[in-house]
Amino acid sequence: MLSALQPAGPNRWRLRRREKMRVDAVVYLNDALKEAFTEAEALKQLADGASLPGVVHRVIGMPDIHVGFGLPVGGVLGTAGEEAVVSAGAVGYDINCGVRLLGTVVPAKDLDRETLRALMAAVERRVPAGVGESTTHKDLLAPGVLEEVMVRGVPALVERGYGWPEDPEAIEEYGCVPGADPGAVSPGATARADQLATLGGGNHFLELGEVEQVFDEALARAFGLEQGRLTVMIHSGSRGFGHQVCTDYAKRMVAAAPRYGVDLPSPGLAAVPVTSPEGRGYLAAMACAVNYAFCNRHVMAHDVREAFSEVFGGPARELGLHLIYDVAHNIAKWETHFGRRTLVHRKGATRALPAGHPQNPRRYQKTGHPALIPGSMATGSYVVTGTDETEETFHSVNHGAGRVMSRTQARRAISREDFERGLGAVLLNVRNYRAVVDEAPQVYKNIDDVVETLAEINLTRKVVRIRPLAVIKGAE
Repeated sequence: MLSALQPAGPNRWRLRRREKMRVDAVVYLNDALKEAFTEAEALKQLADGASLPGVVHRVIGMPDIHVGFGLPVGGVLGTAGEEAVVSAGAVGYDINCGVRLLGTVVPAKDLDRETLRALMAAVERRVPAGVGESTTHKDLLAPGVLEEVMVRGVPALVERGYGWPEDPEAIEEYGCVPGADPGAVSPGATARADQLATLGGGNHFLELGEVEQVFDEALARAFGLEQGRLTVMIHSGSRGFGHQVCTDYAKRMVAAAPRYGVDLPSPGLAAVPVTSPEGRGYLAAMACAVNYAFCNRHVMAHDVREAFSEVFGGPARELGLHLIYDVAHNIAKWETHFGRRTLVHRKGATRALPAGHPQNPRRYQKTGHPALIPGSMATGSYVVTGTDETEETFHSVNHGAGRVMSRTQARRAISREDFERGLGAVLLNVRNYRAVVDEAPQVYKNIDDVVETLAEINLTRKVVRIRPLAVIKGAE
């Protein structure tokens, strides 16, 4: 499968249509990433995605591509027309796993390690982290409130005093995708919705960082990012709730697909026609999980603002703590591409709309919205914007650095010394390195290569680079 990749232009490699594929697949890799690329299984998963009914244009593999379940992480595909299908596997289990970035006016150079530790402790007292942790905000689980979270998303929380009135203006879809119906959610999934405002484990994190480098002064200023200032990045998703939604509907789709004549290329790409009862049900339940995830990050940001107030002894607004943007990584949404209404599935990919695009939030109409690309816990993260040329990727860019080592490999290969060397001076809340060794910096691709792959061919414009100072993770 690796030998089937053929050059298709600068930093582009094509997997041409063959066998059951209905469209080509294109993978974006620069020379360094291509030379190290060994993900034959990820290419097969792209080919499987290109075999789904109704798939249009091409299937995309982002520079951070690696093997997933069904569709690779870093995969993008769109379906349209009468044959259009929706695939739970092409969205993934952590529905609306995403990233939120807060800016501050606090100079990072003024913070010693003791103050950083105090900030970490104040956040940890408020934000539960780890697998299975439940919320401390029990008011949000009251009868009727949870359903409101699912249907109305972040605006409903703002009305209840969580966050600031202007926050929804800096969230993808203003923090609420339409079409959510709690009636489409199973009782088992609803029972797992007690994790609202929790970080989770795995690759989720809360990071205190510093704007290390500014590439575009005008855009950085428009976004409220200034060199040397402290930032807060929150990476989490819909937790057990979204996982159960995916589990429920993937099973239903696999069982129902033969009834609709859908020949699934793999069970992991469970799919049914968009217009089928199962398809409509999934989209309604997925929207509930998407809105839940936006709210999950929103309440954690509220808690972070309170933690800053505690440590610095002043109102959060005086410290900045403005919401720069919140993006979804795992989602399916109706959008217009190439003149067609298209259901775009992004799995480990970020929407990046250019300046002037009508679907930009009002705040970012003239600039294009920020796209947030985190690296590992010890390497840099980037803020970029999309350009007009990202139409070729359904206005999508990569969502992170991408793994080069499985979790099992990491646990076997990385010693304490290796882990500490990779972490460097970055503060980490977890003392037992084995609890987070599968998230060591060494398991990820070089974030600079990954970001440059699209920037070099004008699909993105780099705005700033952020270096981590302290990281909070939930141990497995």
